[in-house]
Amino acid sequence: MKIATPETWYQTRSLNDGITWIFEPFIKDYYRCNIWHVRGRDRDLLIDSGMGVVSLREQVAQLSERPVLAVASHTHFDHIGTHHEFADRAVHPAEAEILARPTRDNTAADYYVADNSIFTALPPGDWQPLRYEVTAAPAQTLLNEGSIVDTGDRSFEVFHLPGHSDGSIALYERATETLFSGDVIYDGELAYDTDNADEMRLYVASMKRLLDLPVRIVHGGHYPSFGQDRMLAIARAFLAEFDR
Repeated sequence: MKIATPETWYQTRSLNDGITWIFEPFIKDYYRCNIWHVRGRDRDLLIDSGMGVVSLREQVAQLSERPVLAVASHTHFDHIGTHHEFADRAVHPAEAEILARPTRDNTAADYYVADNSIFTALPPGDWQPLRYEVTAAPAQTLLNEGSIVDTGDRSFEVFHLPGHSDGSIALYERATETLFSGDVIYDGELAYDTDNADEMRLYVASMKRLLDLPVRIVHGGHYPSFGQDRMLAIARAFLAEFDR
């Protein structure tokens, strides 16, 4: 397998509404986290930060230009790998301990990064999958249900939507009907533990909350963005299978 360079590890794509999509093209689709950068008046917002095998701030210049609040939609390894590069960090209280003291076990890296099968090109440097760990990044801000994340000219409401993980959150901007959904819902194979009845009950309740939410665009934790009709179709299919 070829080895990527730091300069090619990230790609960016500018979207509408001051949003930039950042992603790691050499990680296969299912494992590749969407990193979302939102331009604000007083500070910018970063939602998730990728796997952390290459410095995000060094390779994506716009992340070093202004103050940035780095929000973790949840604390799986593929979403918090470069949170330590940002001075201001936020997470739901249920997963604050993981962000502060990540291990291969509590970030799910043990399961997914045991070999190189998640890559199409290897990370640069002396990459060894079993030595991969997320760097600790204690949060300065805890985001409970109903918290507001403010950039000075934009306001995002926090929805606590457990199921994929205990502290999974989504950020919703009512003014533009934009939802950053993390791994709660995205347009691909969702990850959940059907053997955990309590977790599945929580996931069902979280999906039901999305049914009545006015949404123009959903920016998920994986795969391309989508609109309300597709969100409803995904949620209803999930509920048809698991709401028993």
